[in-house]
Amino acid sequence: MIKKIHFFCLLFISTISFCQTIQLSNEAKVSILTCGTGNESYSLYGHTGIRIKDEINNIDVVYNYGTFDFNTPNFILKFVKGDLQYFVSTSYYPDFEYSYRYENRSIYQQTLSLSQEKKQFLFDNLNNSLKSEERFYMYKFIDKNCTNMVVDKINYVLKDSVITTKKPVEISYREILFPYSKDHFFEQLGINIIFGAKVDKKADRLFLPFELLEVLKETKHNNQLLITNTETLFEAKPSSFTPSILNSIYTVIVVLLLIVLVNKKSLNLIYFTSIGLIGLFLCSVGFYSFHEEVTWNYNALLFNPLYLILSYYLFKENKAKIILIGKVIFGLHIIYVLYMLNKVHLYLLLPFIISHLYLVGRLLLSNKKR
Repeated sequence: MIKKIHFFCLLFISTISFCQTIQLSNEAKVSILTCGTGNESYSLYGHTGIRIKDEINNIDVVYNYGTFDFNTPNFILKFVKGDLQYFVSTSYYPDFEYSYRYENRSIYQQTLSLSQEKKQFLFDNLNNSLKSEERFYMYKFIDKNCTNMVVDKINYVLKDSVITTKKPVEISYREILFPYSKDHFFEQLGINIIFGAKVDKKADRLFLPFELLEVLKETKHNNQLLITNTETLFEAKPSSFTPSILNSIYTVIVVLLLIVLVNKKSLNLIYFTSIGLIGLFLCSVGFYSFHEEVTWNYNALLFNPLYLILSYYLFKENKAKIILIGKVIFGLHIIYVLYMLNKVHLYLLLPFIISHLYLVGRLLLSNKKR
């Protein structure tokens, strides 16, 4: 979904090439490109682009949303906050295809049925975006990514919300996202911990490339199919990727078992403090970040900032406070379990749920016996 900037090394050359107004010929074709998933974090969900090809005018260019610059100062802080500038970039199709072939990621093309007037309007509009402030925008994981930016652009040309999700929507954003990272456990775990309540809402907005690919097959405009042709430009070879045994739920289970079985005060202090810091981040990032996906994060009930207070009283060996805070944390964990019963990511968090309940419960019992 998010493209690395070096994929578009001809960005400035191609931008300059389209600064002039060019009249497309009647042979011009406009298509949506859907690119396959990869094994890097930025490529887990695929990519969507707009291709305009006009052999008469020697044009074959792909417009890409979701391009960013790794060299941006304070990159990580800006990314987390949500004010990292993304931009529209262009690449010549042969270079675009080469990069995806190199990464062994499929490319599917769906040709749009547009009038000559609408093709020209889209072409001019895209090129004007490259020369204006519209070229830069603040990325939003669900609302402003490479897929729905393309959907919005095509709908704008059609002067109607033609391309949209199938109604009624029965699946959440989280449920759609979940299978894409199935071979990348820690990425999947991290995504589902940091994302809050918004991603559990029904997925009313198209936001992933292969969602769009399927929707376009049945989308109609003026009682005719919007897509005239769907073809495979490159089919990826069967992947030889094998997930590491370390990048799995078994690693988490082993680590948590060691913490539980060793039963050392110092180790518990380190673990409780770490969990508390994660919880503090989950609670506070919503005030810092513009990403709505990270706000109202109920995972803070499990990775609870109260563990920081519990660690303090455990260090001080304050029996009464340990029991009080421990009971509050235990109760919040029970609420979390009940809330999670119908969530797709329950099994990811199950080792933490079990270990946290056991650790806190054991701590409560041991302090009552004193």
